[in-house]
Amino acid sequence: MRKVFIAIMLAASNMFAVQAQKVYEVDSCPGYNCWPMIQPVGNRLVCIYTIGKHHDPWEKGRAAFSRYSDDGAKTWSEKVLIDQDAGYGTSSIGKGVDKNGNALFWIRRLDAERRMALYRTSDGKNFELFSTRHLHPTPVQVTDIFHIPDAMACLWFSDDYNHEKANKSWGILISTDNGATWEQRIIEDCLRIDEWPTEPSVAVLGDGRLLAIARSEGDTGYQFQLTSSDWGRTWKRCRTNITDVRESTPSLIFDKASRKIYNYYYQRGPGLLKMRVVDA
Repeated sequence: MRKVFIAIMLAASNMFAVQAQKVYEVDSCPGYNCWPMIQPVGNRLVCIYTIGKHHDPWEKGRAAFSRYSDDGAKTWSEKVLIDQDAGYGTSSIGKGVDKNGNALFWIRRLDAERRMALYRTSDGKNFELFSTRHLHPTPVQVTDIFHIPDAMACLWFSDDYNHEKANKSWGILISTDNGATWEQRIIEDCLRIDEWPTEPSVAVLGDGRLLAIARSEGDTGYQFQLTSSDWGRTWKRCRTNITDVRESTPSLIFDKASRKIYNYYYQRGPGLLKMRVVDA
């Protein structure tokens, strides 16, 4: 059994000066409860996550559910079914907001076409299936949505986890019509597994600058750094000095007031949540 938990950081005047942590259980139904994606809509937190029988993204019938919280994630509404089909399994893979403040959620449907379904909600209760994109190369995952001048964007990565084949790629999706259509661009392709940045998290620094931190795959134990100085048209990739992590998804928070970037990541094995900070 896997349970969905929410960890609440109770801070002093500085939101990053953590005093205490309390964990609240949200769901403990039998099965594999996983991949929670939380997006604020006004003062409400909206979460989409999936429930299946096993840790198997291809499991047919795996369903995506939603809940919302109006008290800072301490209590949550009853779950509501969002996406389920006997012919495919779902995974909640990314979230963000459109230019009107509506929450957007990417759901990966692992069927023969592996479409990316985009859901939109203005209140966390009513969801609209906004788009079902068929992309090529077909992404393993489309990640969180961020905003650049006159457009929304998100990064993606594609292909399999085969150690022998240099067939991996990553790139960016751009929407200039508030999410109705998306242009897919390839940044790098024909990569080996040790060159492949996956599950990136992006911080928008301004003046054309974007910073993404991505996880590495295979037997490596470091994070990638992806940088752009032209709002995502071109990118540079390098390895970071962060080596105490393996196959773990990073989360970036950019604090505009202090110009600090906070990188949270989970070290598997010892079970440690770690944070690093750097000047923007």
